[in-house]
Parts: sequence; structure tokens; C-alpha cells
Amino acid sequence: MRRTADRLFGDSYEWSVLGAGSNQMRIAAQSAAMGGHVRVGLEDSLWLSPGKLAESNASQVTKVRKILEGLSLEIATPDEAREMLQLKGASNVGF
Repeated sequence: MRRTADRLFGDSYEWSVLGAGSNQMRIAAQSAAMGGHVRVGLEDSLWLSPGKLAESNASQVTKVRKILEGLSLEIATPDEAREMLQLKGASNVGF
């Protein structure tokens, strides 16, 4: 899929993956190792690790952050992520 996206979009795009179920953390690590972004959450997997249910989205985010830092990858700040994804941020939305 990455090769197809490169052919269609060149090198000017952001991409990420999500892994459903027990493969969530492994797929997140593979995406990051290939230069993509990651997304984790209880909506995709209830598990933190084999046989251990996640207590919250925060526990999954903490785990994937440790995995990515273990791979010497840089973690974007919330502001950096908003900029990369061209999001307005809560303070600039009229809800």
C-alpha cells in the first residue's frame, strides 16, 4: 500500500495505520518504523498485551509511546500533531 501511495501522492502526504485486536501494538510499531504515524485506542482493541485488558485509552497510548521511544523514534507533541494534520485545535472550533 505504501508503494501505491508513493506513486499516487509522491512524498508529500501523512499516513498512519491502526491495528485491530491483539495485533494493535505490533502494527503500530511497524507503521512507525516505516515512517508512518500510529493510532491506538479501545475502539480498535480492548487489549494492552496478551491476556491483559487495557484499563483506558491512556494506558494504550502510554504503552505505544514506550515502544516507539524504545525504537528511538521521536514523539510529536499535541501541537506538532495538529500542525502535521492541519487541525484547528479545540480553541479554534465553534462548538
